[in-house]
Amino acid sequence: MSTAILTGQPVPGSSIEGDLRSLGFDVRTAADAAEAETLLAEVPFEERVALVDARFVGHVHALRLGLTDPRFPLAAIPGAVTAQPAGRQALTRAMARENSAGGGTTLVGSLADRILTALDADGTDVHRPELGSLVAAVPADPQARNEARQAVADVDDEAVRLKSAVKARDGFFTTYCISPYSRYIARWCARRGLTPNQVTTASLLTALIAAACAATGTRGGFVAAGVLLIASFVLDCTDGQLARYSLQYSTLGAWLDATFDRAKEYAYYAGLALGAARGGDDVWALALGAMVLQTCRHVVDFSFNEANHDATANTSPTAALSDKLDSVGWTVWVRRMIVLPIGERWAMIAVLTAATTPRITFYALLIGCAFAATYTTAGRVLRSVTRKAQRTDRAAQALADLADSGPLAHFLSRIARGKGFARAYLAFVGAAAVVLGAVAAPYGSWTPVLGATFYALISVPALASPLKGSLDWLVPPFFRAGEYLTVLVLAAKADVNGALPAAFGLVAAVAYHHYDTVYRIRGNAGAPPAWLVRSLGGHEGRTLLVTVLAALLTASQFTVALTALAVAVALVVLVESIRFWVSAGAPAVHDEGEPA
Repeated sequence: MSTAILTGQPVPGSSIEGDLRSLGFDVRTAADAAEAETLLAEVPFEERVALVDARFVGHVHALRLGLTDPRFPLAAIPGAVTAQPAGRQALTRAMARENSAGGGTTLVGSLADRILTALDADGTDVHRPELGSLVAAVPADPQARNEARQAVADVDDEAVRLKSAVKARDGFFTTYCISPYSRYIARWCARRGLTPNQVTTASLLTALIAAACAATGTRGGFVAAGVLLIASFVLDCTDGQLARYSLQYSTLGAWLDATFDRAKEYAYYAGLALGAARGGDDVWALALGAMVLQTCRHVVDFSFNEANHDATANTSPTAALSDKLDSVGWTVWVRRMIVLPIGERWAMIAVLTAATTPRITFYALLIGCAFAATYTTAGRVLRSVTRKAQRTDRAAQALADLADSGPLAHFLSRIARGKGFARAYLAFVGAAAVVLGAVAAPYGSWTPVLGATFYALISVPALASPLKGSLDWLVPPFFRAGEYLTVLVLAAKADVNGALPAAFGLVAAVAYHHYDTVYRIRGNAGAPPAWLVRSLGGHEGRTLLVTVLAALLTASQFTVALTALAVAVALVVLVESIRFWVSAGAPAVHDEGEPA
């Protein structure tokens, strides 16, 4: 139970007490600042507490935004301030100082606003939500109160609440084909007590059923799969809208929403591949290629954003041109669509699944994602080479963590510590060497092992000095491409049943580890523990291991080894990830990022 302390002279006919109770607050009243301080001390430290001026006039949703958002330790709107346990000490300190300065006997003006001023003076970070057309005020006289009440009556806060439930920046398909009705589904869920996590789980189950339908290999199964995939996406939009509508943000929810999107999409790729196999068409290489391409696209996004989000002097002519294009309405939607965000991508997959074959679906997906990746990466390279950004130590550490270098690279880096390298260039050369070595040599050759050894040596510059160069954000994507494509090529070269599905499972498990690393960094929790990275071998260790297995084992034995490796990696990664994200200390991700 949360507690709200009403301060100031009560106003006859005011609905503030009822509004606070409707938001789940236990309401208490204080005649003066001394009593407010006493009541504040009586509230259990593990509970949320709010100070609200009894003269407050405003929308209930304004109070909800200001007083119930679980993501911020301290938050405030005009006439109200709230603290969660993490912010209680700062609030108590400000209250004591205010009470001491004012003698604790009278309340002149708004106590909540004076407390907020004191918090600001202390340099304490206090969240102030954007209210837009919503009203939140403490009128000083009857005339001002009547004007504020009229302003409240003129704005439908439920309409504002529904509109704000939709993510401000989204793709064309999501904005115009899903959100116009999914927001009402979110409200329906909220009124029946459903949580975002329950909707997220329903979305996952729906996508898995869609994948199972695709795996049947029948036309009816493909049609059902396409319909269910769209239904899963509707629920995927609904869970975030429900979280924003009811402010039900949580650590577990942030993790589930982030990881389930990838699990749903890649499980669907596997379902399509199984369905095609039932019809005599082996498209596992295409399915794995699509997963590799999509994962590398995401790593490019993550690495670029981490390298630049807190950089100084972070401007360039290319960025200025991009901003100028965004000022022209139609170009905004064109540019959002050509990057093939999740809405457009899933709609394309669903329609092609229902109307064509898995092979055509994967061809279209690979072509579309390759174009999108080329467009976005080229733009980011141009931005990077034309700007003079000064990157921070935090950004350099984040890129090093995203590189996922293992014990071998760490050992070799001690020799090269502090030496200068063109890191992005060398990472590209190393990735190209190991992949081309696997492509050029027949299965069972030791040539890929030589390429993997060279690749491991090339990974040293990622640790030898901080990744602060203009293009160093390309190092993690190149390492991802080198590792994933090597597994794909060697499995294809094995040319036995089960090799490519086993490779699909191994890449999926490793990709989950890399996504998990990203979301930990985004949540300011740092990289996964060192023991996990060491036990998984790092990207260079896994690549070298897979090439050695391919050289030593027969094709059938290699398939068994890949399967065992995939299971082992998945178990270790999932157990540690689940342990971390359900623990009390794991932070929630505040922002929602770009369309995936």
